[in-house]
Amino acid sequence: MLSACAVAPQRPASSPATVPTSTYAKTSWNALPAVADADLQAGFAAWRSACPRLKTEANWAPTCAAAAKVATTPAAIRQFLQANLDVYALRAGGNRADGLITGYYEPIYAGSLTRTAKAAVPVYGVPDDMISVQLESLYPELKGKRLRGRVEGRVLKPYDDAARIAANGVKAPVLAWLTSPMDLQFLQIQGSGRVQLADGRQLRIAYADQNGHPYRPIGRWLVEQGELKQADVSMAAIRAWADAHPTRVPELLASNPSYVFFTRGPDSDEGPRGSLNVPLTAGYSVAVDRNVVPLGSLLWLSTTRPGGTALVRPVAAQDTGGAITGEVRADLFWGTGDAAGELAGHMKQKGTIWMLWPKGVALPKAPVTAN
Repeated sequence: MLSACAVAPQRPASSPATVPTSTYAKTSWNALPAVADADLQAGFAAWRSACPRLKTEANWAPTCAAAAKVATTPAAIRQFLQANLDVYALRAGGNRADGLITGYYEPIYAGSLTRTAKAAVPVYGVPDDMISVQLESLYPELKGKRLRGRVEGRVLKPYDDAARIAANGVKAPVLAWLTSPMDLQFLQIQGSGRVQLADGRQLRIAYADQNGHPYRPIGRWLVEQGELKQADVSMAAIRAWADAHPTRVPELLASNPSYVFFTRGPDSDEGPRGSLNVPLTAGYSVAVDRNVVPLGSLLWLSTTRPGGTALVRPVAAQDTGGAITGEVRADLFWGTGDAAGELAGHMKQKGTIWMLWPKGVALPKAPVTAN
């Protein structure tokens, strides 16, 4: 995701020990900022589009069943929401209401199905020799955590990092070939994209897996090297630096050991599928920290566009990302292509989030945060 280019805010070394804080602060419907009818309808439709996926989940099954019968008029939607959902303001450490709202999109990059002199950067599928170990079967407290590695002899060792993969390749199918290593890096950051072929066709590429190494923003490395100021980090700025320093691009990319593997996506005009495995809706789907906001949740977002105009609307939590961590944190999906990329690339705004949660259903276990 594009926000992953940015430099994450760092806590000072003297930060106090972490203690539980009120992540979910119950409030009234009257406390929510007003939204336009069109935004209400679009946000509700984006959320309801995931109900076929959520109908087997205890938290959402009754609400989704009721939502299927709701007319799409603003009045009917408001009545349904207030009758079925409670409002909780999300709070970060120190009871902070404001957080970071960024953006991402589905890029389109030139490429080929076969290697050529111009298109020589492989887009790998999942390696044949990579093993993924779910930890929660033995350690329930590690739910959602996985180890990825390769068996050597009788030992499971960590899988190769990005630098080694770039240098030596992997035992994996090649889905396509791109013309630039920076295109591949941004494709990995966004998590999905399209490859524009010479015959006019577009090949859809979707996230499949990751090599198990931690994600480190390449923008942070540029700041640490004194090449960019933190406030200036953006996809455009990073690409401009790479174009001006081609011999240092491998060094830049090696600073991020994480490596994403892809799969072929369906040929359709729908948005890319997020972590919830439903098509994302431009402007109304967000990536969240699933440790705070369960996937499938309906959120009320109040932030601004990059130009400063207000953006207040309900959005659906349908995706995740390696850089999307924290209580008041969301990455707004802007759509496909250059126009969406322009918005996403400049989206680093303050924002406030409310979670709309089914009445009578226990809240998620609150994470531990710094006070």
